[in-house]
Parts: sequence; structure tokens; C-alpha cells
Amino acid sequence: MRPDDRLRLRLGQLLAPLTVRYGEGLRFAGSELPQPERLRVPTRHGRVPVHVYASPAGPTGARGAYVHLHGGAFLMRHARMDDWWCRFVAARAGVTVVNVDFAVAPRAAYPVAQEQCHDVAAWVADGGLADRAVARDRVAVGGFSSGGGLAASVCLQARDRGSFSPALQVLGVPALDIAGDPDPGPGMISADLRAFVRRAYFPDEARRAEAYASPLRAESVEGLAPAVVLTAERDTLRREGDAYAARLDAAGLLRWHDTTPGVDHYFLTEDPTRARATMERTAGLIAAATA
Repeated sequence: MRPDDRLRLRLGQLLAPLTVRYGEGLRFAGSELPQPERLRVPTRHGRVPVHVYASPAGPTGARGAYVHLHGGAFLMRHARMDDWWCRFVAARAGVTVVNVDFAVAPRAAYPVAQEQCHDVAAWVADGGLADRAVARDRVAVGGFSSGGGLAASVCLQARDRGSFSPALQVLGVPALDIAGDPDPGPGMISADLRAFVRRAYFPDEARRAEAYASPLRAESVEGLAPAVVLTAERDTLRREGDAYAARLDAAGLLRWHDTTPGVDHYFLTEDPTRARATMERTAGLIAAATA
């Protein structure tokens, strides 16, 4: 990293809980749920904090789970930034939501976050929350932005390791090709931000094209989980999401690909009516996949 990168990272991480409010207008369901329970889950890189959102009363018997991976460009450690989405999914999909507080730069570099997220999801699928009536092997995985790329990586790792079979992958405006360059343009995901992410979290240039770092570059998508892919028309990451959706579709794995028109990376914030419809359909697909 450059000499000023650590200061930039530290300042951004300190300010994130005070400044990140992009989902506050999207609290359409789940506000009445209690505060999430905080647990620490064992992984190959130490114990990782998770926030567990219990589903409200619903059908009897064990429920499925949705493991969520927040955005923040592998630089922002602020799992609560997606509290609004975790509550919505718990309420609308009737699942237990596990929001993962994985490690980020500069304390960690690739592949630490990818492996931590896989290990947490595998732990849930292996019965880690059985005492909370969460069913084994009914686990969906998803995330937004860098979290979407992490979710895709988790599914690739699960397939390759034979660790568990995700019921669904939800990839929201995902970052899927760290080795390549985003489309040029004035969007939120700028060339400067991409370069910063590479220096801070993917310092080994030779590893940026690995499938677990850049899922779009995976040799095959055969055997992966069914997928929901959400992209935004003006997002510089749209090309990556569209290309991955096309590969999944060709393999018969795409359940829904939706592009929100006229918006940048924060694709749900500009039109709450459309956002709610997108969120409702996604939650419905999570519910169906984990039923």
C-alpha cells in the first residue's frame, strides 16, 4: 500500500458507522424484530463475529437461513450497514439471517475474508444454529457489492470443497472481476477506488485472477447454486454482473436477473417503490429456495 493508504482506511472505518445511511429509507419490514444476537463462529482464520436475526413467528419446525455478506469494498468493517436488509429478509422470507462481520484491509488481505465467509456459511449448513431451530442444508448466501462477490466466491468454494450445497446465491451489484478494469465512467465505483481496493486487500497481483477473488473468471459455473443477480444500469460493475448472469443462465442456474434502470451502484435508494418490489421478489425467492 501507499504511505497514505492506512490513514485513508482508518479514517473511513472510523466514520462508517456515523456516515453510512444508504438503507435507512428501505426499512419496509422487520423493524419490530429484536436486536440481533452476536455470536463468534470458528473459522480457519479465527473466530468471526456474526449478527443473528431471528425470524418472527411462522411455520413450525426448523427454518432455513440466509447468510449475508455486506459491502464496503473489502475496506469497511461495518456489518450493521445492511441491518435494514437483514431485517427485511428475516421478516419476509421467514428465515434466520446471519450477517457476517468478516475481516477487511489492512488487518487482512485476500483470501481471508473469502475463507471466513465460506467457513461461516458451512458452519451454519452443518448445524451450527440447530439449537435455534435452523435447518441444516437449507442455507442461502448473498451480499451486495463486494459482498456479492464474496457470496459468489463462497458458492465456488462450497462446490470445490464439497463442504455444503447452498440453496441460492443472491448477488446484488456484485464485484466479480478484481483482475479486470470496470467500465470507464463517472460512477461510484471509480478507477481510483478499484486501484485502492487492489492495493489494500489484493496486494498480490498474481492472485487477483483466481476464481475465489474474481468469480467471473472461474473456469466453470457447473454445479453452483441457483442464482439471483441484481444489477444497475449506470453502475460501472454492471458488465461483470451481466456477464456472470449470462454464464449462470447458460448453465440453467439463473432464477432471476434484474437491472434497475437509470441508477448507479446504490441501486435501491432512488425509487423506493421499485426497490420494495425488487426486495419482495428477492425475499420470496430466498423463502422458496430454503423451504
